[in-house]
Amino acid sequence: MAAAEPGEPAVPEEDPEAEPEPELELSAELRSRRSAEARRLVLSPRRLSGPLPAGLSQWFPALELLDVSGTGLAELGGGLLALPRLHTLLAKNNRLGGPGSLPKGLGQAPLGRSLRVLNLSGNRFAELPPALLGLRGLQSLSLGGNRLHGIPPDIQELRSLEFLYLGGNFITSIPPELANLPSLSYLVLCDNKIQSIPPQLAQLHSLRSLSLHNNLLTYLPREILNLVHLEELSLRGNPLVVRFVRDLTYNPPSLQELAGRTIKTRNVPYAPSDLPENLVRYLSLASNCPNPKCGGVYFDSCVRQIKFVDFCGKYRIPLMHYLCSPECSSPCSSASQSSTSQSESDSEDEASVAARRMQKVLLG
Repeated sequence: MAAAEPGEPAVPEEDPEAEPEPELELSAELRSRRSAEARRLVLSPRRLSGPLPAGLSQWFPALELLDVSGTGLAELGGGLLALPRLHTLLAKNNRLGGPGSLPKGLGQAPLGRSLRVLNLSGNRFAELPPALLGLRGLQSLSLGGNRLHGIPPDIQELRSLEFLYLGGNFITSIPPELANLPSLSYLVLCDNKIQSIPPQLAQLHSLRSLSLHNNLLTYLPREILNLVHLEELSLRGNPLVVRFVRDLTYNPPSLQELAGRTIKTRNVPYAPSDLPENLVRYLSLASNCPNPKCGGVYFDSCVRQIKFVDFCGKYRIPLMHYLCSPECSSPCSSASQSSTSQSESDSEDEASVAARRMQKVLLG
């Protein structure tokens, strides 16, 4: 203890062996490296309890890439918001995920307009942070190895997204709204608990790579053949059956559906003023039977059929078909049996065309 002047409190001496406070250590490191021209900043791994300092934008006004991975951060802090040129933020393997992990007003701040790449993998997020949905210019988002249990439908607001990595979570289902991302090229959903793929994903016309390995998939929607630019499909580690099995389920149509089918198949004319609004809306939901030899329609009642088709001349992939009635798949005569065989052949021809587009189909 240093000697104190009379009337003044004693001031303890600094212990040379003591470690500095984490926040002070970080600020000292940043101050020592600050530069108005610096474009990249990678912080060395350490354990931190507080956010990044508020003076970050004054110290590094030209910053374009910031890597704070492995620093133990539990919140990023508002000091990032005023970085007008930051396009890449890497914050992997931290403790982010609790309330206040991301700064408020992210989407409206200069950072929200400039950010293009955001990696938050290896953190503790149990849901996709709503603040991220305001990043309309974001092109790459990684949230692998977190604690996500679902994907919010509002993810469709990230219209510029090209790369989405959500592997290594606890996701059980995929919202159809994911198909509303027009630029999405790489979608990684491996190592989750997904049991089915919505057929709407066929609308992802820019998709080139789809990783679904190590999930709980037993079939794929038939519409996946429409992914014309798909080059890589990873399915290993799923309970996909490798032998030909047909699963046929059918619930009889209601009287409303029977009437709706008759109106649609026989082209009965009607005007919106002729029917109640709910029936007009119901008739607009008719789906055409994919069997080219049928020409029927269905609404709520359909035949769910799993059909295995050839891919790459080596694998047989189960695809889900929806038909309007059992007659489309259960032949009652030799003529209809020949028709069904032809239909199966047509499906396999479609699959072989899709297989030629794909460079890799990974099942093992």
